Amino acid sequence: MNQTFFFYDLETSGLRPSQDRIMQFAGQRTDLHLKAIGQPFNQLIKLSPDVLPDPTAVLLTGITPQMTLEQGISEAEFLKLFYDDIAQPGTIFVGFNNVRFDDEFIRFLNFRNFYDPYSWSWQDQRSRWDILDMVRMTRALRPSGLNWPDKDQKPSNRLEDLTKANHLDHFSAHDALSDVHATIELARVIKKSQPKIFNYLLSLKTKKAVAEFIAKNLVFVYTSSHFSSDYLHTTIVTSLNHEPINDSTIVYNLRYDPRPYLAMSKQELIKAWQFSKDPALLRLPIKTLKFNRVPAVAPLGVIDEAATARLDLNMAEINHNLELLNQHKQAFSQKLKQVVADMDQKRQVDQLSLKLEPDQSLYSGFINEADARLLPLLRSTAPAKLDEFRLKLNDSRLKNLLVLYKARNYPESLNDQEKQAWLKYRKTKLNQPVLEQYKEQLSQLYQQTTSKTKRVLLDQLASYLDYLEKLD
Repeated sequence: MNQTFFFYDLETSGLRPSQDRIMQFAGQRTDLHLKAIGQPFNQLIKLSPDVLPDPTAVLLTGITPQMTLEQGISEAEFLKLFYDDIAQPGTIFVGFNNVRFDDEFIRFLNFRNFYDPYSWSWQDQRSRWDILDMVRMTRALRPSGLNWPDKDQKPSNRLEDLTKANHLDHFSAHDALSDVHATIELARVIKKSQPKIFNYLLSLKTKKAVAEFIAKNLVFVYTSSHFSSDYLHTTIVTSLNHEPINDSTIVYNLRYDPRPYLAMSKQELIKAWQFSKDPALLRLPIKTLKFNRVPAVAPLGVIDEAATARLDLNMAEINHNLELLNQHKQAFSQKLKQVVADMDQKRQVDQLSLKLEPDQSLYSGFINEADARLLPLLRSTAPAKLDEFRLKLNDSRLKNLLVLYKARNYPESLNDQEKQAWLKYRKTKLNQPVLEQYKEQLSQLYQQTTSKTKRVLLDQLASYLDYLEKLD
């Protein structure tokens, strides 16, 4: 089976994958040599009337709800195109920070439209990759061949800064198709100047490959946004657990003396693990490395003399810290497993207490096999008959999604009872306090800008708000 890349990017109504929506999807297929295959894909997706776009997102992208309604297609129509034309067998989905952002939007999009949220990225030999951490690791380990920008006296790995520094075509940052072309151009430069890093990290795109790497390299190089930009987001870590926990491993940053953490109680470790801006609080130099998030990892042998200096690595200290850690590794790792279990349990309890909307509850559990078998039949059923599945489905989340799915994709198919339910849902979600707060936000943004273009966009959002208030 021939593998291909599908570079893609989204413009969204906000930053929350569980609540916000995709407004633009763009992509370009290439072969593994990064040569374009076919025409680019560029599609607006209609914003449903139960969602208010974040004004700052609209000011950034220039995409208004009115544009999506006039030029876009429904989510159900888009997903049919996605599976017919884009998610071909052997496709490697790739973007710039897609694993942490774009891919999450795709998962929630699938879930609320009765598709399996995950199979698009692994079934039929499909997979995913991310250019951002490859860029970070290239900068940290083998920077020659590119110009590396700084911003505010800090290293910048933002796509628009990188393309500008390297004179790459990027005609409109924050337009999805422009960002796709820019990402491909940047990938071509790295593949040409540092092919070993490009090909090596590509070989680690599956969770199986990452798991095998961890099993062979208990001490290794790891590049992640979790680590400080002071040393280019790159450090040397060691895996603390012999057996993976839910396809992940806990790693310790060996730049730090482990003795203060070895002495901590379980509660002290939990507090140190959680992020805090308070400089007086000791932060735990621990990270969970998830095998399915295409981490940028490499064996110690990639650290040459230049990289040692660039990353400010003191190998004597790192070896000393490793020796200290190994003396107490079993007990420390056991304590950390209990910490992870306690934190996971608290997250689950917190999630249950949130009373999530049905389409926000993706991570409340997997769809059971019986329901999964029903989903293709449900999607092919005439909209007017979809309510028949309420008795067939077992998962309460899916039952509650039925009316929302019909209303967003097939509003003309709603019966009187469903129309009333949809109206009540929207009025509850977009209640008067929410609308008033939104109006106030628009007013403040209008006063803060003198840009005619931005004021036109804000006027468009005010008009859209009026449209939603009159909609019944």
